[in-house]
Amino acid sequence: MSSDDLLERILRAPVYDVAIETPLDEAPLLSARLHNRIRIKREDLQPVFSFKLRGAYNRVRKLSPAERRAGVVAASAGNHAQGIALAAERLGCSAKIVMPRTTPRIKVDAVTRLGGEAILEGDSYDEAAARARAIETAEGRVFVHPYDDLDVIAGQGTIGMEILRQHRGTLDAVFVPVGGGGLIAGIAAYVKRISPGTRVVGVEPEDAACLAAALATGRPVDIGPVGLFADGVAVREVGRHPFEIARTAVDEVVTVGVDEICAAIRDVFDDTRSIAEPAGALSIAGLKRWVAREGVRDANLVAIDSGANMNFDRLRHVAERAEIGEQREALLAVTIPERPGAFLELCRVLGDRAVTEFNYRYGDSAAAHVFVGVALRGGGAQERAKLLADLEREGFEVVDMSGNEMAKLHVRFMVGGRAERADERLFRFEFPERPGALTRFLESVGERWNISLFHYRNHGAAFGRVLAGLEVPAADAEALAHRLAELGYPWVEETENPATALFLG
Repeated sequence: MSSDDLLERILRAPVYDVAIETPLDEAPLLSARLHNRIRIKREDLQPVFSFKLRGAYNRVRKLSPAERRAGVVAASAGNHAQGIALAAERLGCSAKIVMPRTTPRIKVDAVTRLGGEAILEGDSYDEAAARARAIETAEGRVFVHPYDDLDVIAGQGTIGMEILRQHRGTLDAVFVPVGGGGLIAGIAAYVKRISPGTRVVGVEPEDAACLAAALATGRPVDIGPVGLFADGVAVREVGRHPFEIARTAVDEVVTVGVDEICAAIRDVFDDTRSIAEPAGALSIAGLKRWVAREGVRDANLVAIDSGANMNFDRLRHVAERAEIGEQREALLAVTIPERPGAFLELCRVLGDRAVTEFNYRYGDSAAAHVFVGVALRGGGAQERAKLLADLEREGFEVVDMSGNEMAKLHVRFMVGGRAERADERLFRFEFPERPGALTRFLESVGERWNISLFHYRNHGAAFGRVLAGLEVPAADAEALAHRLAELGYPWVEETENPATALFLG
């Protein structure tokens, strides 16, 4: 398809039958801190709290009378599902939406409330999509893809049209969250045609960067298991149509981590008093990283808040990680001598810095390992480096745990127990949040190998984070690898993690 054809589709997309023209709000606090003029495109204010309604409605609106009578089918874990359900209800056709069994109840209920039929199938989008495709074949329904469809892309492109209409003067860059690529393809196609000097920057999680991988290899590639924190953009392979558009219209892709996303959620809240979902705040996190990397000042920048379908239970996890993401807290493992006065010496080095947490339990007669959180007063990485240097100068052994995922997810809540187990191996798993997940794990590995450690904490997401210790003789290594592959839960071995030796060994 030519750029003229796609531009015409965007201009003719009848999205305002159901969608609203969302405001382009100033972000005064973030602008002042970053020394740039930053505005946030508020797609979280759409009727389904996400931009997905635009593309879904535009695609369903294009159905022929016969196709509407047959109905539509889609696969989604949330936002696309709600968009399809509302579009189908408005246009008088039935909609079946297949959702993974791990989908939070709030999203399933939203689909049902909007008139769609929610079908729960599988533990992942891929399994749900396979069921949706089977329904398409069996019932003759039209499958509506969440991003790899030109009419869906055109619907999302109306956001770019609104941004250029609402923004006065030069727009230096627009930051767009990337999952399957439909949103950035639509926005880039419009913005680059009307304002070619505006940079279009895609933002992806570091553990789900499918567009970055595709641009690096010159074609869409399956990047394998992806991180699930920003579930709205947890896509293994960018769409074919979005990639063809992005390869010429997107200037670059920035990737960010979980802590940066959490900090961005708080930034959005501070400036708008609204709560973005992780995928919704992704572009703000990318904007901040880009500004820091480029040293840009006094630029006009726009970031898209793509959605607000946040589970309330996740806010605890977000709050815990936001301080680290903004480099306002350091997590340290400090070794102190096991003698009277050692704690006092450590506290004197910390000075008047606020201690956010302090975890300790006697280990042996020679030394103790303390897990300590320290508030940083605005110096960020430089202040953390100075604190580490101060501790080392006073003779303390210290390891910076601020970027250690296992320490942040599990160890900080487990300090207080140690065991010497010669054959113990530690694994970090992602369990699907559904009944039977633990039983399946125990049937797979617990009947053959002793479980020496287990920690689980719910973060309100579709997948729970689990740290498990297994006593596995060296001769069983191959058998364990085979059993874990059959189990199918994403995992990372943490046996050699420094936090393991310091606090769990």
